This record gives sequence, C-alpha cells and structure tokens, in this order.
Amino acid sequence: MKHIVLVAAVVSTVAFVRCANQVAPQGGVKDSLPPVVRAMTPVWGQRNADTMPRRIFIEYDEYVQIKDLQKEFFTSPLMKTRPTVTIRGRGIRIDIKDTLAANQTYSLNLGSAIVDNNEGNPLYDHSYVFSTGSAIDSLLATGYVADAMRGDSVSRAFLYFFDAALDTIPDYDSLLFKQHPVVVGRTQNNGIFVAQNLREMYYRVYAIQDNNNNQRYDPGTDKVGFIDSVIHPVRLGTTSVWRDEYRKYTTADPQTYIRIFAEEPMRRQNLNTNERPGRHQVVLRFAAPRPRIDTLSFEGIDDDRVIREYMTAGRDTISLWFDVPPESMPDTLRGRIAYHKSDSLGNIVPSSQAIRLVWRQAESREEAREREREERERARAEERGEEYTPPEKPNPFGFKVDAGGQVDPLKSIPIEFTLPLASIDSAHISLTTQPDLGAPAPVPFTLERDTMNIRRWVIRAGWDETKNYRLTIGKGVFTNVAGERNDSLGANFKIMPKEDFATLTLKINGKTPEARYIVQVTDPGGKTIFREVKDAATGEYTFPYIPEGDVSIRVTEDGNANGRWDSGSLVERRQPERTEFYTGETGDPVVAVKKNWQTDIILDMETIFAPVTIDKIQRDLQRAEDARVSKFLEEKAARDAEQRRQGTQGQQQGGGMGIGGALGGARQQIGSIAQ
Repeated sequence: MKHIVLVAAVVSTVAFVRCANQVAPQGGVKDSLPPVVRAMTPVWGQRNADTMPRRIFIEYDEYVQIKDLQKEFFTSPLMKTRPTVTIRGRGIRIDIKDTLAANQTYSLNLGSAIVDNNEGNPLYDHSYVFSTGSAIDSLLATGYVADAMRGDSVSRAFLYFFDAALDTIPDYDSLLFKQHPVVVGRTQNNGIFVAQNLREMYYRVYAIQDNNNNQRYDPGTDKVGFIDSVIHPVRLGTTSVWRDEYRKYTTADPQTYIRIFAEEPMRRQNLNTNERPGRHQVVLRFAAPRPRIDTLSFEGIDDDRVIREYMTAGRDTISLWFDVPPESMPDTLRGRIAYHKSDSLGNIVPSSQAIRLVWRQAESREEAREREREERERARAEERGEEYTPPEKPNPFGFKVDAGGQVDPLKSIPIEFTLPLASIDSAHISLTTQPDLGAPAPVPFTLERDTMNIRRWVIRAGWDETKNYRLTIGKGVFTNVAGERNDSLGANFKIMPKEDFATLTLKINGKTPEARYIVQVTDPGGKTIFREVKDAATGEYTFPYIPEGDVSIRVTEDGNANGRWDSGSLVERRQPERTEFYTGETGDPVVAVKKNWQTDIILDMETIFAPVTIDKIQRDLQRAEDARVSKFLEEKAARDAEQRRQGTQGQQQGGGMGIGGALGGARQQIGSIAQ
C-alpha cells in the first residue's frame, strides 16, 4: 500500500516538476516552458475539507490564460453544478457551487486548460485534490479503451466508476442514468487511462466517448463500453505508471480493457414525417428501426405500381416510387398506412393514419431566368413576323455509367439511375470488342439489378484484359417511373491489367465448420475497403486486383451470420461482435503486397480470436509506440537533413533532443504498483 500512496501523490503533483533556478531565455528565444504552480490555498491534499472555504486559489510563476475549459475541466466525482474557474492576477480561482459529500476524495482536473499568457504553453495533467474525510483515497486502476469496430485507441473518453454494491439492480444499464459515478477518469491520446483516488472496494466500470461534451451518456450520440465483471483496484495486479515526455501526460501499462461501441438508442415507434420531394416519389420516415407495416395504399394507384426502396439499414426511411405515367399522377396524393406504433406507455399497438401529400413544381431562379429569356425571344420573333422555335430542353433523365478508361472486372460496369426503371429495351445495348484490324465482335453480357439498391444495375461479361471494348447504349433504352427516357451513350474502355495489381489468397481455418466471418482487405488505417467477402467460412478465398503496397486484413466474427458487424447493448449486457486485424507471427497488422505477385496467408480464427489478454494488449501498444517513435525520428532526420541542405541549421526539434535523447527521454518512470 505504501507504493500506491507514493505513486498517486507523484502522479497528481507532476505539474510541480520543473528544474530549479530557471533563467529566462535571452536574445528573444521563444518561451517553451509551461507555467509553474507556486502555491495552492488551501494546500493540495487538504483533508477534512468539509470545513474549508468553498474557494480555491492556485498561484503560478507568471500570468496565465484559460483555454478550452469546457473540454478540459472535469471533476471526480461529477458535480451537479460544475465549479467556476476564473483568472485572478497570476493565478486562478475555483469556486465550488455544489454540496460536497461526506468522507469523499475530490479531484478537480484542469487537464491542459491553463496556459501561459504569452506563448500559450499548457500545463499538462493539472489537478487539485482534497478530501472531506480524514484521508485521501490513494488506490488507482489503469486500462485501455479501444473502438470496437475500428480497433484503434480512443482518446479523451471518460471512465465512470460506480459502487459495485449497486449491482443488485437487475438492469445494470440504469447505473448510467440513475446513479452517479464515485470516481471519474479520462483516457489520454493513446487510449490509456490512470483512474486515481479509488478505494479498497469493488467497482463497475463504464467508458463513455462524450461526443457532445456534457459529461453524461446520451444513447445515439455517444459511444459506450463496459467491463463485464466488477473490478477491485487491489486485485488487479502489478502495473507501472510513467510520464510520457513526448506527449506530456501520465500513462501506464493497462490492467483492464474496454471496447466502446455506438448503441442503437431505444426509441418509440411512430411515423415521424411523410413528404413528397418529387412527383413520382414519397418518403416516409419512422422514429425507430424496422417498422411493422400491415398495409400501405394510395387512391387510384394499384399496389403493384408502388416500388419500395429502403434507404437505411434499419429500414426506418422508406422511399416510395410510383410506376405511373406522369399524366396519371395526381397533384394531391391521398393514401392510408396501417402500421404498429408506440402508445403513451411505450406499448406497440396497431394504428392507422391517413396520408395526404401535394406536389407543386417549384421553379428555380435559373428556370425563371430561362423562362423570361424565352418569353423575350418569342416576343421579338413575333414582332419580326417570324416563327419562334424554343431551344431544346436538356433531357431530365438522370443516369451515370461507370465505364471509360479502365474497368475493374470484379465490379464490372455499374449504372446508377436517379429514378427506378419501369422498362428496359436491352436489344439496343451492345458490347463489342474493338480489334485494331477487322470488324467489332459482339460480347455476350448480362444486365442485373443490384439486390441492395433498386436504382443500380450492373453489366457483367467474361472480360479479357487483352482486348479493347466499346459499350453502346441506344436512345430510349431505359424508361424510368416518370416516363423519361435516356439519351444515347457510347464509351470505350479496357480491363485493368491483372499484372499491375497484387493478389491475396486467404486460407480460412474457422473455429467450427458452422462459424461465419466477414473478411476485408483494407488500407493500413482500415478506412478504405479494397475487397470484402461476407459469410466466409472454412476454405480458400482469392482477392485479386489489390493495390500494391501495404494493406491490412480485418476479420469480424459474425456470430449471427447476418453479414454485418453488430454493435453491443447495455440493456442486454451484450458486448459488440469482435473485430480483429490479422497480425501473423510478427504481430504487425500491416501486410506488404507486390504487383503481379500472389501472397498466401493462413487465417487461423482460433488464434485471431483468442481470448484478449492484458499481455497481448501491452505488446500491441508497445509495437504501436515503437512505430510512432520510429516515424518521429525519421521525420526529424528528414527535417535536419533539409536544414543542413539549405545551410541554415535550425534549432533541434523536440526540445533540443538528439536521436539518442529522444528515445531515452520518452519514458520518465514514476513508479510501480504492487497491488
């Protein structure tokens, strides 16, 4: 316990550390040092503070400013009314507005909100700690917070520690809404948190990514995560805490691991809005996903002439398209929908609602100017006794054909339409090869509608990358639901040469024959998906046409085999489906692939989805840290080389450290915790 008290004290007072007898830089050198705390009144660590003044004063060695206080400042535990922080001379005054609980350790965390007045150098990890009891709670817990879907670290997430005695409540999720956390921590930029001022007791722990900065969990806006079991700070084991001198904050080896996710908010079902953005289109928006619709009809329109397009994954936004001639579409559309909605008590009950929508063609400014210009031209022609011929109007039919240049043979030729199609005259679509000598040769093809998008069609063929192709679409081949027809179109293209790309062959060894996975080949950041296969099982899968360079392989354990990643649920106490990157024997999630080369990889799902251990997390974090330092040194060496090339050797980056100093100074050990 002695070590724990020492570490907590050092971590909390790290803001005081600074070389003695500092001399102000001469010759106009820019000040890069943060303010130094000179005094605190009452003193830091004040005990029996229920009798102390409600006003705290912190004095610095120079004038300071307050920056981003709303984002930086938080209290542990949270207070109903946040303290106010104001500038007073060479210091700040903190006024506590809330009623303090008895026998409670409080921490007022200013983060990096205090900066010097001249250069804006921030004082990091700045806090004031006091207790209304006879002692300062001195235990701590560390952990790592990651995004469950992307797998990367989450910075500035709040950690809420609740008294585990409250876990007798059947629905643990109510802790976030009905109870107050007794301790609050926050992650640093590397996703690691050091939660201080804990007691020797059991806690339930939640992580919140507070996107709207109100320091509470808002489903649908914030992300949330939780630890399945209770934790006890003494029983977490041994860890180390140190000062990261690059990024100027306290960090640690994690003892716990939390994955945060976006929870689908619980919403009452209702038809929120219905609108008519076009003559042949109606949009229905529901308050909750997957509405149950019994009947939907419109006066004078057969049900089979109404095409439904679901615009969202939850099917809560539905676009209705009317396959009816324009002259038959009424200006006022009347209909009725019978569906199941939530009543005042939240129960789902049958409901029927009338729909009445009016369509009036709105004239834009450009259209108005064009109409006025035509009226003037017509009047001039009539004055001259000439017959006026109006200019040809642009074809309103909207479509886009992704052909021309080089075509990805796996994607083939997609055609996207503004409105759904009513008919296709495929006899006037031709696909031919274009040899250098001789006549064009027809190529057999198919035109298929995308199963996920009713306004997207794809032309597929047996492509040959050695040949030149021409696609010709005749005038009036496509007719949409508004009766509009397309103009003719022609495009010449070639197929992407396979030798210009890499090929990945993945052999999947599933946990069981029934197990299903989503496998994606992405860029190293996981943002761009080059290739994807859903419903993957034990077997071999080949991914051609992968861009040369570094890629990553992301795998999702699709537990319910629905072809998509499923988030977690607080209500159901269900963690999100696991998503992991293949790392191989080296532990590196990046795979180098070369063009005109096949790379074979074995995906052993027992290994990829092995139980997460703290040792593995620490190894992954250390590897990421080594990569970050290596990149920093490479960039620094490049800057130094450029300075030497220009003959103007500037001041060394990173506070004057050389390469050895940069590596050696990254980690300033504060202490170890043997719990």
